[in-house]
Amino acid sequence: MNRIGSVTRKTKETEIVLTINLDGQGKNHIDTGIGFFDHMLDGFARHGLFDLDVKVTGDLEVDSHHTIEDVGIVLGQAVAQALGEKAGIKRYGSFMLPMDETLVLCAIDLSGRPYFNCDVTFTVPKLGEMDTEMVREFFYAISYSAAMNLHIKLIDGVNNHHIAEAVFKAFGKALDAATMGEPRMKEVWSTKGSL
Repeated sequence: MNRIGSVTRKTKETEIVLTINLDGQGKNHIDTGIGFFDHMLDGFARHGLFDLDVKVTGDLEVDSHHTIEDVGIVLGQAVAQALGEKAGIKRYGSFMLPMDETLVLCAIDLSGRPYFNCDVTFTVPKLGEMDTEMVREFFYAISYSAAMNLHIKLIDGVNNHHIAEAVFKAFGKALDAATMGEPRMKEVWSTKGSL
């Protein structure tokens, strides 16, 4: 049975329709109006093996902020919806992803307690039409709306495109690992009995 989350969100700034299948094959249809952001979401979905459909109408005449942050909120909500009570999943996931000269570590705990730690710096203000400062805002939004503990650390890297891409791909791989089923565990993996 596929674990699917589907969320629609409409505000004065953005209108978002998003569906994620955690048990997919990395197939996606993404249209946020921001080409570089679409490229990053494609990398996340393909390398996490998530089927992802995202359609956004945002106030891009202002800037990229509302669109990217709101997609993070909605994606986090959809992941939480798809996971339900989180019974039988591994809960923890991490991945160290190399991309040319860049090395990024991402670690996740689907604990039900949001926390975000990001140690990634960029040396350019934009990649395409995407503000690089929005990488942090996007993952902050996901961590809080999905109630996950999320750590992202740049270990090495020079090229800003590689750094951003490695972050999104590492997140996809770590989330895939955390959401995988653990055949030895039928209930929620917590001493508290719930996450």
